[in-house]
Amino acid sequence: MLRSLAERMSRGRSFRRRLPQAYGGCRMYVSPECGLRYWLGLRSEENLLKNAAETIKPGDVVWDVGANMGVFSFAAAGLARPSGRVFSFEPDAVLVSLLRRSARLNPQAARVEVIPCAVSDAVSLAQFNIARRSRAANFLAGFGSTQTGGVRETHTVVTVTLDWMAERIPLPDVLKIDVEDAELNVFRGAFRMLESKRPTLLFETRGPGPARISPLLREWGYTLYNGDLPPSERRPLATAAYNTLAVVE
Repeated sequence: MLRSLAERMSRGRSFRRRLPQAYGGCRMYVSPECGLRYWLGLRSEENLLKNAAETIKPGDVVWDVGANMGVFSFAAAGLARPSGRVFSFEPDAVLVSLLRRSARLNPQAARVEVIPCAVSDAVSLAQFNIARRSRAANFLAGFGSTQTGGVRETHTVVTVTLDWMAERIPLPDVLKIDVEDAELNVFRGAFRMLESKRPTLLFETRGPGPARISPLLREWGYTLYNGDLPPSERRPLATAAYNTLAVVE
C-alpha cells in the first residue's frame, strides 16, 4: 500500500541534479517515476556511471539505446565533451520530453540528440507498454520483466534498426543497450553496423538472452566481461553477464 502510494505521488515529478565531475559533471532532470530510489539521488547508478567513465573519451560518438531519463546519456555527454556526440533512443514520450529538457542544460558538453523511437530488428510499428510501477521498466510488447507491476497504458511507437540508423547518423564508438529483454532483437538489427565499426558495448541481458547473444558477439570478435566487477577482477566470460561489457581486443 505505501509503495503504491509513493509511486502514484511520483508521477509527473522531476528534480534537477548534477552528475559528479568524475562522470562528466552534466546537469539533468531525474524523476522518481523512473524508480522510487531517485528521490534520494543517483547513487544507485554508480556502476553504470563507472562503466561510462571507463569507456568514453573526448570526441567519442555514443549511442544510448533505451535511454530512459538519460543517466548514461548525460554522463556520456560530459565525458565526450563538446567534440563528441550523443544519440539517445527512447520511445516513451514522457521521458523524451525529460531528456530534451536536460539536453538544454549543458552547453559545455557534447550535444545530446534525442531520437523518439524504439530499436528492434525491423523498421516498423510496435506496441510499447508503460509499466505501472516504474517507467524504467517500460517494454515492447512480447518482452519485459516481472518488475513492471502491470501495464499502465500502451502506445504505438516507431521501431528502427541500428543498421538503418547507421546510414543516417555517425557510427558509435560506444553503444549502450538497455531494452528490457529485447536486446537480442537490437543485435539482430545491427549486423552491418557491428561488422563495420565494432564499438565498445555495454548492455543488460537476462533469461535466455545471454545464451543467444554471446555466440553472435564472439563471431564479431568480441570478448565479454562482467561490467559490474572492477577492471582488476574481470576475466573473459563464456556467456554474457546481466551487465556485460564487450570489447574487441
